Amino acid sequence: MLTKFELLKERCEKENANLWQLSVKDEIENTGRSEEEIFERLQRTLDVMKNSSHAALEVPVVSVTGMTGGNAKVMNDYFLGGDTVLGDTAAKAMAMALSTSEVNAAMGQIVAAPTAGSSGILPATLMTMYHKYDYDDQKLKEAMLVATQVGQVIFDNATFAGAEGGCQAETGAASAMAAAAVCYLRGYDIQTQENAATCALLNIMGLICDPIGGMVEFPCNIRNANGVMNALASADMAMAGVKVFVTFDEAVDALKRVGDSLPAGLRETGEGGIAVCPSALRLREKYIDGKN
Repeated sequence: MLTKFELLKERCEKENANLWQLSVKDEIENTGRSEEEIFERLQRTLDVMKNSSHAALEVPVVSVTGMTGGNAKVMNDYFLGGDTVLGDTAAKAMAMALSTSEVNAAMGQIVAAPTAGSSGILPATLMTMYHKYDYDDQKLKEAMLVATQVGQVIFDNATFAGAEGGCQAETGAASAMAAAAVCYLRGYDIQTQENAATCALLNIMGLICDPIGGMVEFPCNIRNANGVMNALASADMAMAGVKVFVTFDEAVDALKRVGDSLPAGLRETGEGGIAVCPSALRLREKYIDGKN
């Protein structure tokens, strides 16, 4: 049976549980693992997220192709300078998102949450909440489970793949998952979590997937930094009570329809959008085609 957010809300009410508790219950039922085993695995996952989101902040990490790298350190240095327009929280969050994206491009260890191309968003969001509010690992793991429930709805009813649905399916999904996790951590109810996830999808609806040379580097890394901003802004809007006039299920269905409508050249093929700008083609020739 396809997972719908409306069904998750009904289950939470009926079973007097929240989203992370449903996730644990379902995992026990589906895998036979104990709750202790589930949280041990989550801890390993969280540790990888912690490492990847900080690995490139002080020492530049360069991609395998050599085309990209060092942006996380540049952004972190800017944050340390203390004169950012958006403030320290935003600057640090973007730096951490860039870090994981660069670790991924360098073939380091990351958590695909939900994809490698969008892997910077959820770790940066969770680490932002840790740095700002000092949440412990247990709360962060619970928030990860909230994110997985949001992701399951997208997986069942649309797609995570940029090759199938564009970047809206990758960074959009990650932002939605992260936005709901933030609201959970701040103590808001499931309706607020849904509204935050919905806002995140609405903010990125229609975004194409157009990486240079088909490599998950540029503009993917910048979109990870923007994705964590989307997650945090969507959470803030939802927690403030900004009205959202569509449901998360409806937004996911719209994401699927829009993704299906995108031409093939705008779905991770490297044949459209930014990927065919003159500067991008020169970079492709220098760093990718020249190494083949």
